[in-house]
Order: sequence, then structure tokens, then C-alpha cells
Amino acid sequence: MVITTTIGIDLGKSSFHAVGHDSNGRETFRKKLNRTKLLQFLSAYEPVLIAMESCGGSHWLARKCKSYGHVVKLIPAQYVKPYVKTNKNDFIDADAIAEASTRPTMRFTSPKSEEAQVASIIRKVRSSFMKERTACMNRMGAMLLEFGLSLPRGHSPLKKLFEWIELQNEVLPNSLINELTEQLEYYRYLNERIESQEKKLQLINKDDIRYSLLQTIPGVGPLTAACCVANVADPKDFSSGRNFAAWVGLVPRQHSTGGKSRMLGISKRGNSELRELFVHAARSILRRAETAEKYFGLWLMNLKRTKPFNVAVVALANKIARIAWSVMLTNKEFSLKI
Repeated sequence: MVITTTIGIDLGKSSFHAVGHDSNGRETFRKKLNRTKLLQFLSAYEPVLIAMESCGGSHWLARKCKSYGHVVKLIPAQYVKPYVKTNKNDFIDADAIAEASTRPTMRFTSPKSEEAQVASIIRKVRSSFMKERTACMNRMGAMLLEFGLSLPRGHSPLKKLFEWIELQNEVLPNSLINELTEQLEYYRYLNERIESQEKKLQLINKDDIRYSLLQTIPGVGPLTAACCVANVADPKDFSSGRNFAAWVGLVPRQHSTGGKSRMLGISKRGNSELRELFVHAARSILRRAETAEKYFGLWLMNLKRTKPFNVAVVALANKIARIAWSVMLTNKEFSLKI
């Protein structure tokens, strides 16, 4: 009797393709199921290894599979691609996922909790509000520029917009003033929504010790800490701080051949939001010489003197990412000895 030990599932919105493998990697079955039928099938199946590509919908299904007693492994999509044979279709993808999950050197990611997924959604909504706020600011600047007024950049001028307009000694049409008033109200509304999203993040992470410990790292604030907590389900998924920094995309790309090593710019792989936040954290430190020297010593000061500013920023962001991994792994706050 052939016994299935691994099931690879290619995820879709409403249809799912499952392929079973035995202990020797031979195919035992293939099924196309809708969401309801898939859950019924998995709930009745004896516990096996279930593999899926890591994506937005995989974490919910992974939690469901675990509740049925299965062992779940999530694989980054780029690691599955080499196992896709000949042409591409959903069953071939599911077969490749099942095969990739049995490789001894394969890298996996841990499923996210419900709280982590909700926190990610809150941050995405906040980001959308920020993009809308930037667009709103640009609209107001463009309106005034058409009438010969160049609005200074930043949020400060908008807080006293009409006082600034009066100082310019320019008579503007009432219809334009009405448009600016509506846009200013919308700008203030977006500010309120952004602040509301930040409060939600603080509330949802208040009981997570990692959220508080991460904020002891210089340059790391509530948003960066919340992003780390939401995206790193288990820091043990990474073998070292450098491995974590590589996942974030803060290490150089390598293109070596013939025994000659060639290091390029940063890879920019992995989580772009987390990488951006680490870079902002590093930039905030480098702009304050006292803080930079206090926490990172002569290494950072020499780097700042001998390298371009942006190179020093990325190098420091890499170091902060490694420190963040260490803090999450050990559950200890940052200290100068870490």
C-alpha cells in the first residue's frame, strides 16, 4: 500500500491544486479542490507534511492545517522555481512545492499569527493614507503654483496655510480658496487616520515583549518594532544576524566567477518595508553625531568620514538589523555590549 507522506498545495483564490508524494518522492495523487472541499479533505486526512509557497493566503491555511494535526512548511516562491519541470501549470507547481519541501537544505518561513497578520494590514492601510496625504499636499502646492505662489515644502506651512497666503500679498479667487479649504480639511482628516492607525499598532502589540525590547535599539521606533514583530514569526528561522540582514536585503549582491569575487550593491531582496524602516533608523542616527558616537563608537564615525553618506547609512542599517535579530532571539534589551 502506497502511503502519502507529503502534500504540496498550489494556492489560488477559489481553486487549490494538491499533489501527494510518498517517502520516495513518487506521486500518489493529484486533486483540484475549492476552498471548502480542501478544508474537508485536509481535516479528514491523517497527519502528514503539508507544503505551500509563502504568500498572503498561506498563513491562514497553515494555521488551519496545524489545527488538523498536520506539519506545515512554508517555502519562499523563489526557492520552489528550480524544481518546476518542463512547462508550468498548477499541478506541476504543486508537485515542485512537495519536492522542494523534502530537500535537506531548503529554507522555510514560519506561519504568522492572526495578530501579526492584522498588524500588517493596519500598517498597509496606514501607508495608503500616507500616500494619499502626500498626494493631497502636492495638489495644494500645484494649485497655488498656478497662481504664482510657491508653497514651501513640509507639513509646517500647511498648518498655517491661509496665514501664509495672506503674507504673500496676492489676491486669490474665492473659488480657489474654497478648493484649498476642502483639500486642507481632507489633509487634516488623513492626519487623524494615520494617527489612529499608529494607536492601533501600539494597542495590538502592547503585550508582545519583543515590541518593547526592540524600541531600546537606537533609531528603532514603534513603527519599525511593529514591522519586525509582524514579519518575523520566529527569529530562529534565521541562522544568524547576517542571515536576517540578507533576508531584509541589506547585504551586497555577489557576482563571482573563476575564483574572482565581485561584490555589487545591496540585494534589495525580502521585505522592502522593513528595509526602508531600518534605513530611516540609520539615517536618523547619522544625523546626530553625539548619538552615533555614543552607541556605535569610532567604527561609525570613521565610516562616516571615509565613505559617502548613503553608504554609511546602509552599513549602519545592516548593523541595526543584526542587533534587532539578536534582541528578538534573546528577548533581551539593547545594550552597548550586545
